[in-house]
Amino acid sequence: MRLGFPARLRLRRKSQFEAVYARGRRFGDGFFTVIARPNDVEPRLGLAVSTKAAGNSVQRNRIRRVVRESFRLRQRELPPMDFVVSGRAAVRGAANGVLRASLAALWKRVTEQCAPPQHS
Repeated sequence: MRLGFPARLRLRRKSQFEAVYARGRRFGDGFFTVIARPNDVEPRLGLAVSTKAAGNSVQRNRIRRVVRESFRLRQRELPPMDFVVSGRAAVRGAANGVLRASLAALWKRVTEQCAPPQHS
């Protein structure tokens, strides 16, 4: 089974981001904030990594790559929601492994707290 990251899984328009910010539920830790809003389709990801939090373009792009890869590997486990992930100041100096662990914990919390109830 291939785990890609096609355009349909990305939030791209300002209106999509605004809808998540306005009606989404927030999860966070020292490195990231994840805002999640239910949708009727499949998990989709938007990134908001600022210069203030992450630093120069090399650092911002490194953080974006880590987030995209983490999402891509877990997309089948996530509930159908729109996610906006933003970095906090601590991401700037953190190692990729630490960032991946932080994201894994956040995806787990989102799944546990936002997944639709299972009917038996």
